[in-house]
Amino acid sequence: MTTASDLNVSRETFEKLEMLERELRRWQAIKNLVGPATLTQIWDRHIVDSLQLLDLAPGAGTWLDLGSGAGFPGLVLAIAGAERGLEVHLVESNSRKCAFLRHIARLTGVSATVHEARLETVVPGFIGKADIVSARALASLAMLLDWTAPLLKAGTIGLFPKGRDVESELTEARKKWTFAAEILPSLTDSEARILRITSIESHS
Repeated sequence: MTTASDLNVSRETFEKLEMLERELRRWQAIKNLVGPATLTQIWDRHIVDSLQLLDLAPGAGTWLDLGSGAGFPGLVLAIAGAERGLEVHLVESNSRKCAFLRHIARLTGVSATVHEARLETVVPGFIGKADIVSARALASLAMLLDWTAPLLKAGTIGLFPKGRDVESELTEARKKWTFAAEILPSLTDSEARILRITSIESHS
């Protein structure tokens, strides 16, 4: 069984993460928020996998999470980062998922603002304001860079969890963009990687 010490978080933070797990199971029966096969691995597959991103951005104050879905990684980061004053913005176009995100934010009392909109309409408002932009299981790297380039050019750091095809995604993205990419290991999946993207420029 996962404990607060296993995750290196406070008891209060752990209790809020437990709230998230319980409510996800309760809502899943009606709303189908995550892949049913992952329900038996909520802690490793979703919560811990999301939580590891926080250590990669220790100085972040404002975090923009795109395609937040059921709150991974954004809601987990809002809960775990609350004690250090992290402000998280969750962007999700699906209304039922937004309802869940707002419910958990209210229940846990964390600073998480839910934007029920397409990400293309939200991103421009965060140019020069977001320290970190993240997206998990949302799109290919090439597409993510198309969406987030205005942020990255203004100094925002991109943190994008990726699977075993990370190298091919990098190759494809570099056909259009020049950027610095740090490839970091995942703590939850030996085949997964986390991309830390900075200093982007278009070839054209």
